Amino acid sequence: MHRNIVLPNLVTLLGMLAGMFALVSVMNGRFMTGAWAILLAAVFDGLDGKVARLVNGASEFGVQLDSLADLVSFGVAPAVLVYHWQFMPHKQLGMMVMFLYVACSALRLARFNVQTKRISNVFFVGLPVPAAAAVIASSVLFIQHLNITDNRILSNISLGMVVLLAFLMVSTIPYYSFKKFRFGIRQFYIIFFAVLIIFLVGLQPFIGIFVCLMLYIASGFIMIPFRARATAYLEKTGKKPPLAAEKTES
Repeated sequence: MHRNIVLPNLVTLLGMLAGMFALVSVMNGRFMTGAWAILLAAVFDGLDGKVARLVNGASEFGVQLDSLADLVSFGVAPAVLVYHWQFMPHKQLGMMVMFLYVACSALRLARFNVQTKRISNVFFVGLPVPAAAAVIASSVLFIQHLNITDNRILSNISLGMVVLLAFLMVSTIPYYSFKKFRFGIRQFYIIFFAVLIIFLVGLQPFIGIFVCLMLYIASGFIMIPFRARATAYLEKTGKKPPLAAEKTES
């Protein structure tokens, strides 16, 4: 094992540790702590790839380890969180929705590993697993912050939300990856929106994080009418667009 890959894999394992801490917190009834731990794991997940590129430590081992860590932190941990938080009154239905979410997380990660060298990294194919987990975690923080106590309505909404997230992960809806800035988007506007997001999150963290994630969810649907344009652009780069890659597997 080359020494350059140690640091990025250590960051990946720190993300897994945060996911495990989230599980322990949920089992002890500390839902908000578990939600924050999942969001922390998402931060580590965003850092490990950047660290790997910085130290020239990208490897196939790191890709596989990252997926295993993601299944713990963004598949199992948020499923257990939302189950203990809202699903327990639904009994068997709640258990099966939790299974659906974990299964779709695993399928999404496996598909990503298969396609990672075959498609452009401008767009993700389907909702990324960390983003789906962050939506669940931010929902817990948002609802707890608003002190909403009608558990019957909340549990039904939570069921629908988790089912939707599960299907979005295995869908072919394109989600911008933020790894490369395409289609003539100027850096000034990117910086402006980044500052706006930081402002919202800093002003009201519980609300700001939730709103930003909802906007990201919506962005995939907004991109659908522009799918033909995105496909044509990516074909010019010499790489297969995400949706074309999906068709070759079916």
